[in-house]
Amino acid sequence: MNDFIQILGEEPQSEGLHVFIFKDFTQIPITYPFRNLGNDIFFVDKGHLKVTINLITHTLKKNESIAVPQKSVIQILEISNDLSVIDINFSTKFIVDNFLNNNKIDAFSYFTYNNAPKLKLNKQEGKVFRMMSKLLKDHNVKEKTLFKEDIIRNTFGVIAYTYAEIFKRTYPDLKVDLTRQEELTIRFWHILQENVKIERSVQFYADALNVTTGHLSKTLKEVSGKTASQLIESAVIVEARLLLMDPKLSIAQIAQELRFPDQSFFGKYFKKHVGLSPSAYRMENRK
Repeated sequence: MNDFIQILGEEPQSEGLHVFIFKDFTQIPITYPFRNLGNDIFFVDKGHLKVTINLITHTLKKNESIAVPQKSVIQILEISNDLSVIDINFSTKFIVDNFLNNNKIDAFSYFTYNNAPKLKLNKQEGKVFRMMSKLLKDHNVKEKTLFKEDIIRNTFGVIAYTYAEIFKRTYPDLKVDLTRQEELTIRFWHILQENVKIERSVQFYADALNVTTGHLSKTLKEVSGKTASQLIESAVIVEARLLLMDPKLSIAQIAQELRFPDQSFFGKYFKKHVGLSPSAYRMENRK
């Protein structure tokens, strides 16, 4: 999270909670897929945002929002030249520490859906979300004050419970209605997440899903725009990027963990997809 904050030119806020408020984006700040290390609530205040979340593409317009559970892989595909967006990022620990004891933790159940639908807030709901998010950020960046933690907890609670109320009102009997193609894509995604470090064969994933390699790739292409092999490669590169951010791991150890024959093979594979060698990428991201 600290690396992500630095990339976006933000100052760190309180532990377990960070509120991003970006106005008038003109270019995509991070073009490659990344994994969020906390839960997120994205809200588009102006313009539009096209994003892929765990292989499913969503387009968010003004006053639309979506909840994204932690460890999702996100890629920003397209933004309008007037995009303004709010992102509230918070850890599961923050939720447990602040909301477990009051028996209201079920308000965060929308983070348990594999493919939670986006929400459309009305004009007044959007106004409240913007106002409360700004208030939350203002107090989250302040130095320690007498009632800082209480104000943050209660302000966040208003946002979270309001969001939960809108979500439950909009989808009172939500049973995620997926097409067969989307269901297969999500099943593929879960198996890929569990095996990305050890399996890069399309045949392995097709066998695990009891489909042919051709059917799997065709389905994934229709849903995500990428074939099975392209998605596997993307997942491996995301994993490699994350591992390279850990200074305790040598490149040889990373190559071994990702089951490459040797460090040289891993280096060529990484450079082919990223344009930098693993060591150059590591140096670049230490700046």
